[in-house]
Amino acid sequence: MRADAIVFGIAGALFGLIVGWVLGSQQTARNPRDTAPVAQAAPAQQQPPAAVPVDPARVKALEETAGQNLKDVPARVQLGNMFFDAEQYPQAITWYEQAMALNPNDTNVSTDLGVAYYYTNQPDRALKQFDHSLSIDPRHIKTLLNVGIVRAFGRQDFAGAGKVWQQVVDLSPDSPEGQAARKGLEGIKAAGK
Repeated sequence: MRADAIVFGIAGALFGLIVGWVLGSQQTARNPRDTAPVAQAAPAQQQPPAAVPVDPARVKALEETAGQNLKDVPARVQLGNMFFDAEQYPQAITWYEQAMALNPNDTNVSTDLGVAYYYTNQPDRALKQFDHSLSIDPRHIKTLLNVGIVRAFGRQDFAGAGKVWQQVVDLSPDSPEGQAARKGLEGIKAAGK
């Protein structure tokens, strides 16, 4: 029983580290006017940033823009990003899905959509979306890192998570994603998984 408690404690600490990194990378990298988020690692000792409140005036303006131009991808992505940063994932999914319908080859939006699916307790749908992202760019390290997170914590597939995190380390060992993947691998090893 004690060994199980230790394994769960290590897994919980690892999960907190990685979730903090994911949330930090999604929020710290975005300017509300950006259309293509770029993740940056949050220091491991920091708590994940608090949800960013949605600016109702900005939402209204972007919704009007999206309503006037049914093919406006950037407005939809910005709305998705705003709701994602506010941790309002169902609304983020709505806007990301619309953006993907108009531009299905945007790896960043596809990956953000997958993360939003995961945060709404849809790990299988998240993995399917990540598969789409990887069909566009098989070496997209942010997507690969997230595949590992969903496999480890959404599916308890530690072997699968380990394989994909090793890919991240091999592709980009010194990047924030590579460092986060290395920590994930160390956590799996320490937990005996």
